[in-house]
Amino acid sequence: MKLGNFSVSLAVKDIAASRAFYEKLGFVVVGGDQAKNWLVLKNEETKIGLFQGMFPRNTLTFNPGWDSNKATLPQFEDVREIQKSLKARGLSPEPAADEASTGPAYFMLTDPDGNPVLFDQHVNRPKR
Repeated sequence: MKLGNFSVSLAVKDIAASRAFYEKLGFVVVGGDQAKNWLVLKNEETKIGLFQGMFPRNTLTFNPGWDSNKATLPQFEDVREIQKSLKARGLSPEPAADEASTGPAYFMLTDPDGNPVLFDQHVNRPKR
């Protein structure tokens, strides 16, 4: 199963302070909108998201359909296909993606330690 691009989404208290801290570590802003309380930062192939007031906890994030530079892959497993496969393995997404839908969608799981795992697809299903 190919899960796509990976990043850690950090639930931050002060996005400006967090941005300044991670920029000192060599991260640069590659997406987002600080005025809307979210940024994506990158240092080489490592990405983190800073989210103020959006997530209750730090979250592992996978983006099916994207490579590490947010370019759409020509072939990828759609988020609904990944969800079906994980359901067949006994996992229960909450919330779940509407499997009858098309286009961008997401679902979430919670690991045994309570860590949220987000599967967030921003692109349309691949053509077959």
